[in-house]
Amino acid sequence: MRVGRVLGVLVGALVATAIVLYLVPSGDYILLPDVAHPVAPLVHVAGAKPAAGPGGVYFVDVFERRASELESLFPWLHSQGTLEPANAIVPPCSNDAQEQRAAIQQMALSQRIAAAVALERLGYKVGIARDGVLVDQVIGGTHAPCKLQSQDRILAVDGTATPTVAKLHAAVQRVRPGQTVTLGVARGAKRLTVSVQTVADPSAPGSALIGVVAEQAARITLPVKVAIDSGNVGGPSAGLAFALEVMQKLGRDVDRGYKVAATGQMELDGTVAPIGGVEQKTYGARKAGVDVFLVPAGDNARDARRYAGGLRVIAVKTFPQALHALATLPRKG
Repeated sequence: MRVGRVLGVLVGALVATAIVLYLVPSGDYILLPDVAHPVAPLVHVAGAKPAAGPGGVYFVDVFERRASELESLFPWLHSQGTLEPANAIVPPCSNDAQEQRAAIQQMALSQRIAAAVALERLGYKVGIARDGVLVDQVIGGTHAPCKLQSQDRILAVDGTATPTVAKLHAAVQRVRPGQTVTLGVARGAKRLTVSVQTVADPSAPGSALIGVVAEQAARITLPVKVAIDSGNVGGPSAGLAFALEVMQKLGRDVDRGYKVAATGQMELDGTVAPIGGVEQKTYGARKAGVDVFLVPAGDNARDARRYAGGLRVIAVKTFPQALHALATLPRKG
């Protein structure tokens, strides 16, 4: 009896400890798969034609949240989850709410770029005015964190206007690593002057870097009304899926009867740029029972194939390449 009571106390203590550890947030984030979702209900295009056939385009997402101490101590509790240190998700001098707002802004921009790329492919005239360089990500270990924020727009370097990414790179290459540059920055409605010490480019030590991942900022005027409602889903990685769906809505047989999941950040020139969370997104595509998964070429495609479990993964570098890859599939249904 006494042994039984002791065991009962120990079990109770272990359960109580586990509950406490589950309630206490850790210094890590956990990435978990979300089942791939059909894009068709989210995309509304003026003059759209009714969908036909058994296929459809799907976008993939990742659940991202603070991990509990229990999940950090025992990561195997989520067999398809990945732990990331908090500073890899939320840079210094930022917080969860700011990063969520930035992610929603990234999603909004990705939707307009996706619509622009798709409509241009269909022969429409799209108005694009490049007006600065958007900070997509601030890189830890440089001097940019706490000086710049995600979604800042860099307008000038040392007084030289930087309307394009190429102009930004050219301006930064005029200084030596370690020198400080003065940036003209738009942060929402505010105009700021920010000084940032440059660092050496690891791949070219004689060249300087500011310490950000940059993308083109632009004012986009669409000739056709396109509305995309992604709710509270953030980030730019659904751009490829949105672009495919816009074409599908305007009568192009993009999916050819297949359930097509797609991930990739669309750029204005039609490039499909790499994304994060590809492991969880591959699991999400598998859970949805899709036939094909379009993924940015390179490391993303390699990692997707690692977790594909028989799902057909197609690596793409550009939007035209993605369309060609689907067009060459034998029609299904």
